[in-house]
Amino acid sequence: MLTYLILCLGLVGLFLGGDWLVRGASGIALRFGVSPMVIGLTIVGFGTSTPELLVSLNAALGGQPGIAIGNVVGSNIANLLLILGLAAVITPVTVDFASSRRDLFWMAGATVILPLLFWSGSVGLIEGLLMVAALIIYLTISLRDTGHVDVDLPPNSNLLRSILTALLGLAAVMAGAHYLVESATIIARQFGVSEAMIGLSIVAIGTSLPELATTIMAIIRGERDIAVGNVIGSNIFNVLGILGITALVTPIPLDPRFLQIDTPFVIAITVVLVLILWSIGRLSRVIGALMIATYAAYLGLTYAM
Repeated sequence: MLTYLILCLGLVGLFLGGDWLVRGASGIALRFGVSPMVIGLTIVGFGTSTPELLVSLNAALGGQPGIAIGNVVGSNIANLLLILGLAAVITPVTVDFASSRRDLFWMAGATVILPLLFWSGSVGLIEGLLMVAALIIYLTISLRDTGHVDVDLPPNSNLLRSILTALLGLAAVMAGAHYLVESATIIARQFGVSEAMIGLSIVAIGTSLPELATTIMAIIRGERDIAVGNVIGSNIFNVLGILGITALVTPIPLDPRFLQIDTPFVIAITVVLVLILWSIGRLSRVIGALMIATYAAYLGLTYAM
């Protein structure tokens, strides 16, 4: 009973924290004249991926490579299909492909290289160095090309308050994700769920809940650039940052199923999403519903295998 109570408290922390994080990040963007998309790609996107980093590191060091890699691959799948799908169902998501093209291509590139990283059967020091170096290059390019956005500051705008609100929100989503993942994993193991499946589904969804909470709150508050940037930035950081840093700390043996099933799937949905945004520039409610249905089918088929 206590495990289920902790799970519910984790959910509350996620959604309260998501609201605070969006408010604080929006305030920071206004104060510095930085576009909300850039804030979503960096502060929000990378910040909400912190639970994935902690979980993957702990899993790899604890001899649970299935959870470590499943967390990264599964989180990216959940970000694209579940989180963006839910956001589109709430309200259609419009994306300016011209201004987001570079970041979408970086996301696609980080995803497409996964088979190369996995081909040897493990992800080690060399792969980790290459991924972290690529992440540094991406961050440098993104921050260098931000430019300045002229905006009218609201009369009650306060930088310190915005920073504290963002930090409080980030702390809340991290704590909420931690307790939710811990409780959900305990429940799953009681039902005999395998390590790889725990990583791909329960842990992946659980550590993606900060992105879910933040994206939904951003959509509700009309901050669509932060919502989209959050998902793109998170997916880039999951591969280059989380997988890269974890591989620097300890080599990660690979379960063959990731190379055979889950990696081709995440590559396919990433390419399809980029093509949709390139061709029509928006995710309608119908497309959002199809994305959620695809995610449900993926989970169902994965459990059946």
